[in-house]
Amino acid sequence: MSERTIILHYHLFKNAGTSIDQILKKNFGAAWVSKEFPVVGGNNTSKVTDWILSEPDGVAFSSHTMVGPIPKIPGVRVVTLVMLRNPLSRISSAYRFERSQDIDGFGAVLARHTSFEGYVRCRLALRSDRQCRNFQTSRLATICPGKEPELERACKGLKQFDIVGQVEHFGHARTRIRDVLQHHFPSFKMYNIHKNQSSSDPEDMSPDVLQLLRQNNRNDFALLAHFEDTLSEKVL
Repeated sequence: MSERTIILHYHLFKNAGTSIDQILKKNFGAAWVSKEFPVVGGNNTSKVTDWILSEPDGVAFSSHTMVGPIPKIPGVRVVTLVMLRNPLSRISSAYRFERSQDIDGFGAVLARHTSFEGYVRCRLALRSDRQCRNFQTSRLATICPGKEPELERACKGLKQFDIVGQVEHFGHARTRIRDVLQHHFPSFKMYNIHKNQSSSDPEDMSPDVLQLLRQNNRNDFALLAHFEDTLSEKVL
């Protein structure tokens, strides 16, 4: 039997994932599928594996909440995709997006009823809430479980992805996505789609809040620098 090839898109919140999903959906139609998973415990790989196997016609799989090692499935080639973003821009975008949502989720209610500073301080006060504290590092570190520091594991996890892009260089990321996916899917086409797009400029913030965010996102800044210094060929 021939090997099955699928795309696994790790859709990190406010990292241009909706635009990428729309590109995948336009290419693969009903073979693009999405699902969310519990993240408690930091490893839902078995659930993601079951999902892939339960969708035999699925080609492009996308989720905001996949954590744990990348699935290894006999007979299935998993092509992985993730996007990174400047953490200040990502947090600002998350606040603006959640503020516009007419839903009762914690983040949306908080954003609608407080300023950006209030949103940041409240989320940072919750130790288990990573939305404003090294969010990207926390997710990518789960790819490589172990006792090493979170940033070290995140850098190792990043190397395991077939396609890594940066929101600030989205044009280059689109080229990389096209080139890799056309190797596996010759009819794959790239489209100029931008969904749920918000300003790339960080929210206006006081020097105190800026310092607070920089302190609490040192690892995300270091992760982005590691990508730019050592893995930029994955986007260029």
